[in-house]
Amino acid sequence: MYDLIIIGSGPAGLSAAVYGVRAGLKLLVLEQNPMSGGQILNTYEVDNYLGLPGISGFDMGKCFREHADRLGVEFVEGRVKEILDGGEVKTVCTRKENYEARAVILAGGAEHAQLGVPGEEEFSGMGVSYCATCDGAFFKGKTVAVVGGGDVALEDAIYLARTCEKVWLIHRRDELRGAVVLQEELKALPNVEILFSHTVEQIQGGDSVESLLIKDKKTGEERELPVSGVFIAVGIRPNSELVRNLVDCDETGYVLAGEDCASSRPGIYVAGDIRRKPLRQVVTAVADGANAAVAAGDFIRKHS
Repeated sequence: MYDLIIIGSGPAGLSAAVYGVRAGLKLLVLEQNPMSGGQILNTYEVDNYLGLPGISGFDMGKCFREHADRLGVEFVEGRVKEILDGGEVKTVCTRKENYEARAVILAGGAEHAQLGVPGEEEFSGMGVSYCATCDGAFFKGKTVAVVGGGDVALEDAIYLARTCEKVWLIHRRDELRGAVVLQEELKALPNVEILFSHTVEQIQGGDSVESLLIKDKKTGEERELPVSGVFIAVGIRPNSELVRNLVDCDETGYVLAGEDCASSRPGIYVAGDIRRKPLRQVVTAVADGANAAVAAGDFIRKHS
């Protein structure tokens, strides 16, 4: 029997582990992948985390894990297949074994929807990005493309237009899906050009992205579009499938929880990108982990 089980070993899960073990909780971290760190492992460079400018995502994930290891945090690799709420005891079931705890923190993160085109994985972190606020500064004065037509894509294009020489917005439909106020702001920018009814067929380059092969859906014509980077904003999927029938989620699957990270189910907390919130960055994930661990610790003490 554990006091706390943390599901996920990205920044949110590792932060929760550090705060939990320092509070004297007997805890376990269940991680699906052989390496801790979550999405940041695929980030070439992180330049907006306070005190660590320019650190690589891999090194950041390694530092976070080493901090937890120094405190003696227990890790087990395993894919969680079910979470059972028995009231005072929560059971987390993996394919090999079941674990019991008084409280659970869900820190499974989210995944960016991919285009699924040649070159996307090859150039991930080398010109292909899924976060304009994370990586936009690396493309100052350059030409970039944003793929998508919703609010996130429009916000990304507006953000990038502040520092980039030119921004192409590529959308597969005839009209944008984002909020009207964002569309008006975007269309007023002189260095933004929208390509409607176009798709990206391939991402091309040498050591990094150099161009996109795009296709006009109406004419079938293909051409190369020179760019130094491409920001893919075609959706984000929270990894909340396991708990959507257990805790309250919004229509897109993000778990509903306030700043104390408490879900609608007593004893079950949520931290990181899986939680509905306006900003999803490493710093907010780390903050969620701390808040969730403190709240879970209070819950455990009150119900012991």
